[in-house]
Amino acid sequence: MAFIYYLTQIQLDFGAVKLLPAECERVGMRKPLVVTDAGVRAAGVLDIALAALAGLPHAVFDQTPSNPTEAAVRAAAEVYTRERCDGLIAVGGGSSIDLAKGVAIAATHPGPLKTYATIEGGSPKITDQVAPLIAVPTTAGTGSEVARGAIVIVDDGRKLGFHSWHLLPKTAICDPELTLGLPPLLTAATGMDAIAHCMETFMAPAVNPPADGIALDGLERGWAHIARATANGADREARWNMMSASMQGAMAFQKGLGAVHSLSHSLGGANPRLHHGTLNALFLPAVVRFNAGADSIQRERRLQRMAHAMGLASCDSQGTEVAEALREMNARLGLPSGLKAVGVGEDLFDRIIDGAMKDHCHKTNPRVATVEEYREMLRASL
Repeated sequence: MAFIYYLTQIQLDFGAVKLLPAECERVGMRKPLVVTDAGVRAAGVLDIALAALAGLPHAVFDQTPSNPTEAAVRAAAEVYTRERCDGLIAVGGGSSIDLAKGVAIAATHPGPLKTYATIEGGSPKITDQVAPLIAVPTTAGTGSEVARGAIVIVDDGRKLGFHSWHLLPKTAICDPELTLGLPPLLTAATGMDAIAHCMETFMAPAVNPPADGIALDGLERGWAHIARATANGADREARWNMMSASMQGAMAFQKGLGAVHSLSHSLGGANPRLHHGTLNALFLPAVVRFNAGADSIQRERRLQRMAHAMGLASCDSQGTEVAEALREMNARLGLPSGLKAVGVGEDLFDRIIDGAMKDHCHKTNPRVATVEEYREMLRASL
């Protein structure tokens, strides 16, 4: 049975952040908690959002870590309760948006956060009592502004997913202007995150033709513009297209993701200092080659269709051209060449594999990997 569900309102254009007051009024927020991080504040981007909110009472939590944690969720939820807020505005990358989703649960639901994790059977426990959320992304990567999920490192150290349509932001304000000052390496890493979403959800076996079309268009936009956006952060056309690619990847990944994300979630939990988008970029080539053996990939010519969206002249049945193009793009963007370059060696493989096997993305890959197959993908990513 195909399940296709598109709900949220999206504002996509330069200057869209000025719509914040109107969107707060539309969803009934009278005093939002603005969730962000120190980097967004230091870059002056938070000031732009707060200027748009002039006249509307609000509180600010700006201590989002690079990988959201349950401890940070608790701290923000305490501010939310103390300041008597009635909604959330996330201003930042995927970390701030995911943290805000965690707060939306924690501020309105009892018990530890892991109670509501997907892998723990917690999704049905997330109710419509969650705090309403407006998302204002400042990077073009995760697409969390249009997604029903969040990733948070819980108190026991696991990096877990939380999924519910109640967590979908009421509005996504996608303003490419807010990404113009993003540094090159962060532009590259977040951009490859968006490309990974488009590619991995397109490879996922679930039936969702609209999602496939959205993912392929997002891949084409992202692939054509990521190098331009990285080389010249002021390239408005490139920034607009990367913002769209990011949003499209997350709109599409309701189909599910796969081994790229099960590996990057697990490794990111083991070492929270590692950037999620960078890890996705490193794992993509090996996973594309692994997925090439899936019946659905071959039957539906998914490798060839991705190659076409990437502007490649051809693609064999092993995914060679696509995988090599990904490696070459990573190098062109200045991203690490492999896991060794970010300090990850074979001594960590068992822990990574154990987490990947338990991750919510593991079983939505077109080929469900074994322990040894994950080990081979890790070796190929060194």
